[in-house]
Amino acid sequence: MNAMFRRQMVDYVEYHRDPRNGMMHVLGIILLFLGAVLPLSLWHFDAFGIRIGLGAVLALPVLLYWLLLDAALGAGILAFAVLFLAAAMMIADHVHGVAFWALFAALIVFGFVSQAVGHKVFERNNPSLLDHPAHLFLGPMFVMAKLYMALGLRPSVADLIAPNWSPDRLASDRLQGDQHSRP
Repeated sequence: MNAMFRRQMVDYVEYHRDPRNGMMHVLGIILLFLGAVLPLSLWHFDAFGIRIGLGAVLALPVLLYWLLLDAALGAGILAFAVLFLAAAMMIADHVHGVAFWALFAALIVFGFVSQAVGHKVFERNNPSLLDHPAHLFLGPMFVMAKLYMALGLRPSVADLIAPNWSPDRLASDRLQGDQHSRP
């Protein structure tokens, strides 16, 4: 984990203390990623016998950025990105016309709404994106770090985003987040 990533994540965590907000972000980030790559999946090409969508090509720079920030978390995001990109291609193959564009709009709207609700209702603050636009790229890293914590992996990341976290806690407790991390 490089120093720049540590600094960015410490700042990001200040806006995301409530575990319910974290769960809203998990939902929102998944919906937004799928919504962003869905229309790009309409354009694809074959390379080495594999069908590749434009969404995959355009996602490469940010996937590389995440791998450079932290190789382990970036690899986890890459694995999920492959699944979501494949899902977008399947949706593009089977959903057409108005239904396709309605699904795209719903994914984007519900993705943003879930995060806004997480901040306003549970966190009682504005989304960090409003103060720090670069936080747009930290959300997936934060979500992946939370998943690694829930699985008991990467204690150094856990120390960064939830100082009271313990690898000895029950997995069900870790999935709920750290209720005692609020200042």
